[in-house]
Amino acid sequence: MGFIVNPLAGLGGPVGLKGTDGDDIVREALRRGAFPVAQQKAVEALMRLSTIVPSLRVVAAGGAMGEDAASDAGFLPSVIHRPHGVPSTRSDTISAAAAMAHHGVDLILFAGGDGTARDILAAVGDRVPVLGVPAGVKMHSAVFATSANSAGLLAASFLAHEPATRLRDAEVMDLDEDAIRTDRVSARLFGYARSPYERRLAQNAKAGGGPGEDAALDATARQVASAMRPGRLYILGPGTTTRRVSDALALPSTLLGVDAVLDGEIVGLDLGESELLRQMKGHEAHIIVGVLGGQGSLFGRGNQQISAEVIRRTGRERITVIASIEKLIALSGAPLRVDTGDAETDAMLSGHFHVETAPGRRTLVRVVA
Repeated sequence: MGFIVNPLAGLGGPVGLKGTDGDDIVREALRRGAFPVAQQKAVEALMRLSTIVPSLRVVAAGGAMGEDAASDAGFLPSVIHRPHGVPSTRSDTISAAAAMAHHGVDLILFAGGDGTARDILAAVGDRVPVLGVPAGVKMHSAVFATSANSAGLLAASFLAHEPATRLRDAEVMDLDEDAIRTDRVSARLFGYARSPYERRLAQNAKAGGGPGEDAALDATARQVASAMRPGRLYILGPGTTTRRVSDALALPSTLLGVDAVLDGEIVGLDLGESELLRQMKGHEAHIIVGVLGGQGSLFGRGNQQISAEVIRRTGRERITVIASIEKLIALSGAPLRVDTGDAETDAMLSGHFHVETAPGRRTLVRVVA
């Protein structure tokens, strides 16, 4: 198996930068106190994999690009490419993936986000199956497992030739981060990769809303807005669904950021984790979030600013979930998913949540880590 880590993946999420494409953004993320999460998730995936396929031969990129995580997980990796500098660049990712394809690996497992998936696709096309450990900010592509643990299970199942695992053509999508930072969504399909698939372990590509949802969601948003109480801080997650709540309050909002409302007024737009925690001091906090269409993600995809610490301080009982019934039906019975990076918080969120689907109507939906 080939193994690649993007060491900077996920750096910009909790601090509200919506990605880490570009040296300037990386420096700004570090200035805001961000810390990398890719290594931790890479080790988690490999530890799960090693319990099932302990004798697996791993070919890794050097240092923080894979060698370190593989060694920490108990493997003795062969290094096939060493990055030209620190930090590594996308050209290192492309070179490493191309070398692995030439080496004849059965699978490339990588830890990163959509940008990493795009680079690996550019290097190997459909010659080698690829599977992503979700470690970035944007993970709209269908080449990712639902979590690091699921990535380890799915990779092991594929490498062990389990009959339940098959290959599919999975979309590789990427969003224009500069557009996101100006509150515009600009997505592009870069192609299809061959990727292992089991329904419970692999995520789908992000899906948009369908026709007929607007009226029910608008009415639900008005009901949620009318239930807001003085002196309480309301944290609004990203997306068009939660933006309807801001619209109902006649307040400005950021489509892809996290905003805060207190006493009917905006007290913060496009906030990062540390700013949210500051706003929460002295106030009972409530979180209002939507569901990421197609993937069924509740926390951990595109809303990492609402971190495990923010969720813990808020409390499970003060989280409101809004989604159209059509979006829930489109999940075909699959549960909603949480991946906050903290096992205790994920366990606290697991179980069942009421999802507000229309005024006076709630649907009980299972949530899993």
